[in-house]
Order: sequence, then C-alpha cells, then structure tokens
Amino acid sequence: MNIIKRRSIESLGFGFIDPKYLPKGKDEFYLRNRQHRKLSGYRALTAKEILILEKNDNSADDWKNITVLDPFDARLIKRSSFFGMIRIGRLEPYYHEFNNLRLPVGIYNSTVISCDFGDNVVVENVRFMSHYIIGDDAMLVNIHEMATTDHAKFGNGVVKVGESESVRIWMEIANENGARAILPFKGMESGDAWIWSKYRDDEELMNKLLQFTDDLFDVKRGYYGKVGERTVIKNCHILKDVWVGSDAYIKGANKLKNLTIDSSAEAPVQVGEGSELVNGIMGPGCRAFYGVKAVRFIMGAHSQLKYGARLINSYLGENSTISCCEVLNSLIYPGHEQHHNNSFLCASVLLGQSNLAAGATIGSNHNSRSADGELLAGRGFWPGLCVSLKHNSKFASYTLLAKGDYPAELNIDLPFSLVSNDLANDRLIIMPGYWFLHNQYALSRNVLKYKQRDKRTNTSRLIEYEYLAPDTINELLHALRRIEGAVGTAWQRANPKKLSGETPSQIGKKLLLSDPGQVAKLTVTLEGIENSKREARLIKADQSYDLFRRLIRYHAAEQLMTSWFGKPSKQFLPFRKRFEKAALCTWRNVGGQLMPEPSLMLLMKKIRQDKINDWPSIHAFYDEEASLYAHKKAMHAFAAACSMEGLKPATVPKSVFVSWLKEAIETKIWMMEMIRQSRAKDHQQAFRRMMYDTQEEMDKVVGKFSENSFLLSQEKELKLFIENASEFLRWLGSK
Repeated sequence: MNIIKRRSIESLGFGFIDPKYLPKGKDEFYLRNRQHRKLSGYRALTAKEILILEKNDNSADDWKNITVLDPFDARLIKRSSFFGMIRIGRLEPYYHEFNNLRLPVGIYNSTVISCDFGDNVVVENVRFMSHYIIGDDAMLVNIHEMATTDHAKFGNGVVKVGESESVRIWMEIANENGARAILPFKGMESGDAWIWSKYRDDEELMNKLLQFTDDLFDVKRGYYGKVGERTVIKNCHILKDVWVGSDAYIKGANKLKNLTIDSSAEAPVQVGEGSELVNGIMGPGCRAFYGVKAVRFIMGAHSQLKYGARLINSYLGENSTISCCEVLNSLIYPGHEQHHNNSFLCASVLLGQSNLAAGATIGSNHNSRSADGELLAGRGFWPGLCVSLKHNSKFASYTLLAKGDYPAELNIDLPFSLVSNDLANDRLIIMPGYWFLHNQYALSRNVLKYKQRDKRTNTSRLIEYEYLAPDTINELLHALRRIEGAVGTAWQRANPKKLSGETPSQIGKKLLLSDPGQVAKLTVTLEGIENSKREARLIKADQSYDLFRRLIRYHAAEQLMTSWFGKPSKQFLPFRKRFEKAALCTWRNVGGQLMPEPSLMLLMKKIRQDKINDWPSIHAFYDEEASLYAHKKAMHAFAAACSMEGLKPATVPKSVFVSWLKEAIETKIWMMEMIRQSRAKDHQQAFRRMMYDTQEEMDKVVGKFSENSFLLSQEKELKLFIENASEFLRWLGSK
C-alpha cells in the first residue's frame, strides 16, 4: 500500500530537515544560506508588487516568505505558485537566447517550493520545483519534476547522519562479485579507482581510503540542489538530487538522479535526449546523449556516452568515448574508444588507449563457478571484430586480437603482438612486433591522435601516450627472455642428439644473436599462453627479437638526447654521472600516469603512517611524481639498454653512446619508411583501387598520398630528430 501523508498546507516548504538532525541554535535554512552566499540586499515585496503578482494568477502560502533583489519587475512572474521561503534575484525586462531558444526573463507557469533564484533567470513550465538554488542567467524550461531531498548526496558515496550504512552507494568495478567495489566521489581520478580496487589485501589502506572519502563531504542533512550560472535545462522529466555546475546544457533527459554534473565555463557538460543517469559523477567537459543509460558510474573529464550506450558500475577514463554498446563492472583508463552496438565489456581493467571493435565480447564468459572472473589489458589493447574472450585473461601492451572465439583463458605477455586463433590447425598464433612490422602508421598516428583528443583543461595529471615508455620497455625486456627460452627449447627439440649443459635461454640467445636464419627454420612454441593443451605458435621470433633489442636501444638514445637538450652538459663524464644510479624496477600504470613501483609503495606507506591523510594530498603526490617523470623515464631507459647489453650504467663508454645514437637515426628512418609503406597499401592495393574509375576520383575520396597530413608531420619529426641527434653526436665528438 502506498503511504500518503496528509499535512497542513501552511507547512509545505518548511520542515526540510527533521528537527532531530538540526544542530543546536540552527534553523532549517542554515546550510541553504551557506550555499547561497548572496544573502544581503533582499527586501520584502511591496503591496503594489503583491497586487501585480496576484493579478497575473500567482499565489503564495504567505507573500511575506518571498524576498527579492532590486531591480525587480513583478510583471515577469505569471501563473506560478510559491510555498515556503523564496528568494528571487533581479528580474529585468530582457529575454535570453540560447541555441535558438528565446524566452523572457522571469518565472512562468511553475510550482516552486523553498528555492533561491539568481539574477535574471528564465523559469517556465517547471511543474514541481523544490529545494534548489539557481544561478544567475540560468534557463529552466519544461521540466516535470525537479527536487532535492534533505539527504541528497549528489552521486558521492557517503552516508548522511541518521542513515544506515546499507544505503551507501558503492561502485563495483573490475569484478562482478563486488569484492573490488569503491566509493565514487567528485574529483576521483582513474588512478584513485585503481589503487582502491587493486590492493584489497591491505585492509589498513582500504580503511584509510574510505575515511578520506567520508572526510571530503559534510554528512549533515539539508543541502540544496544547485544549478549553476548560465546552465540551460529544457524538456526534461525528472531531476532529483542533482548538483549542476555552470554552463551545462541539459535537454530531453528522462531521469537524472543522485548526480554531480561538474560543468564549468571552461569545460561545459552536455546531457541530451533520452538520457537516464543515476548515482554518478560527470566530470568536466563530459557529454551524454541519445538514449544513454548510466548507473553507479564516474565519467572522467571530457568523456562521452552516445547512441544508447550503457555504463553500469564502471569508471570511464578521461577523453574516452562509448556508444551503442554495454559496459559493466569495468575500470577504463583514459583514451578508450568503443563505438559499435554489439560490443560488450565486463569485469575488465583496461589501462588506456584501447579500442573495442564491433562484436567484441570481452568478459561475458566465466570459467569458474561464480561470476568472479577478471580481465586486465595493457595500453593499446585492441580486440578485433567478433572477438570473444574468457575470464581470467591478461594482455601485454598493444595486443591486437584477430577475429575469433578464443576458447580458453589467455596470458599474452609479449607486447605489440598480433594474436590469431588458427581454427584450421587448432592452435594459437602469436606474432610479436606486429605493429612495427606491418602497421607502423596506425601505431604512430595513435600517439598524435590521443594527444590531440586530450581536451582536459587541467593537465597536471601526466598521461603517457608514447608507445615506448617504461611500462612497454619492461615488457620488451621480458619478451626477450621469453623468446630466448622458447627458441632454445625449440632447438633442443629439433636437435635431441646435440644437447649441451646450456639452458634453453642460453641456447636461444646465442642462436638469435649469431644465427637468426637457423631460428627462422625452427617451430617455436610458447608455454603458459593459453589455458589449453593446444599449441601456441610463436612466429617471426628472429625478426621480433632483433626489433625489440633495437627498440630498447632506440628508446635509450632518444631519452639520453632529450635529457641532454633539456639540461646541456659541457663534458661527457658529468653527463654520464646523471645516470650512474640508473636501475631497473617495475613500473605501474596509475590511471594513465606511469609510476615506478617504489614510488607507489611509498605513497601507500605514507597513507598508512598518516603522512598523507586525504585525497588532495594523494593527488599532490601524483603531481610531484609527474614533475620527476621525465628524469625517471630517462634513467629507466638507460638502465634497460645497459641491462640488455650487459653494461654497468656508471662505466658505459662514450663509444656506446655514439653507437646507440647512430643506430637510433637508422631506426627512426626505418620507422618512417614503415609508416609510409603501411599507409601506401591503402592507395596501392588492387581491391581498394577497384572502387574508383580514375586516380582523380580516388584522390578526392581518400585524399592524395603525397598530401597526407600525418605523413608530412612525421617527415618533419624525422628531420628534427636527425638534426638533434647529429648535434648530440657532435657534442660526443663523433660526426
């Protein structure tokens, strides 16, 4: 049975806060007054103004409860009802225009309960409006219901005084069983979400993070909803417990409930037709429109939901776009793209710059007796058309999965690989280095693409977009060891009578360095790649091994050169001394920002020791690490190359610097050629050309190859690289 309470009409608009929750000496408006801030200058209505208001079919429970600011034109309020305490800012005879919507300033055809209005607002056909503070020049048009409860939390995962812990909103990311759940809050970053969801075995840390979140918010009851200055809301059904910043544009939304919409003049937020958003946070510059559904979610700055997308129990990182598909229980780092109606992502952590193709089904299949599987993918993850994966699976950076229904869990630990499901021979095929060998154009263009799409107004958080960075360099080093072991094992299998006391890794390394031609003839397989008994074939082992070594040296040379130009040194020994303590360590991707694991461990130690005791201090730690990143990146690059070559950083001779620089120039030239070749296929391939009767027609449709803007930019980058490397070489005393 519905319980409908009957109360005196005189009480409508009052008693917003239950008296038992009011601090001693405070009335129900004390928090509202703190929020509104503009409290001086209000006056009571004059008798003449009341007559004008009544003549224009307005009513109030008591006209004494309405105060106004001058100038105030009572003729600009018509056919409206007011209850409780109302404060109205300046009303002057203007009209506002926004996107061809032209309406006069004033309040028309609306029912208003206990609200504050800024100057020159437009309020028309708001059928029920309760406990809101409206900013200057805001426009509210054709809204069915717009209300705030005394316990509103605006999407933040806190509990108000007097509430049960059971009402707290948790966001169940990374796993469907809720065991990695986190509390959403305004300003939460993807790195925060990852740390909180990852280190579940650290109970002390978990308790601290929960306390930090509670400390961000006042748990008192009685805060009003807000609509910021110049925000436009039109043709919407329900807004309940919604806090909206300035300059937002909300049109045609079905239901917005328990939300923070962190809009601003610098980064306005848009919510469009058919949207239903519940229990969430929309960051600056976000957009959600055309029938999207989001529940228990956070959208990082400048992310988008479009065309019926569903985002549930998930964190969507900055500069990401999801449309026409479903995402559940996932943590997604910045730069994610997912555009197609029939793709599905569940219980996954994607570490950025990822792209899901049509038909990709990531995470729907569990290989356990409960829905507790997970998937982890490094940067640049790209499952192709109609890829289906099993939980648990893990992928190194820049893994490309060819179309296929992969029957078992995968652990692809070689970066830049193309993975194929060879059904004809019932085997898995892994080609390391695919992107460099066959699609360098896309790999390099993506770096520029993600930088250009980074629309954040606050860029203090350093997101790594380069494909060669500490995380991928460590993966390349690991891949070298894996390839060496696999090649050595293959050689032993092919030569059982020539076995020696050497380990497979020693044999493999010797072959790969001295006789790659013999390696090419071997059938090389990998263990631990797939949870099945079928073969996992490694192809192009010799080419990828040589390539990965070159890339590690290239990255080291590039970073050494960047360091020297950033802080030139007159002599070689002082310059080398900068790197004498260079050492390898594990790096972690903390929300798109790469961080040495010792630094991350230090952060968590400081949290436990109360040296860091709130979220702003954690974010300040991120900023500090960002300021040190360039040097730490260079140190790591040098350490990686030295480790691979068996050198000690403190004693590397100048001749090695010279050889790395000269090889880096050759590698950069080769990369440019591979970029050109991979793009040229789109202009030369017969099945591409057959669609066009003339070369001129093709040039009009796909553009001239010679005028490709990205190729031209890469040519300039190559020229600059060669000039800088040559200058560095001259400083090293070599031509």
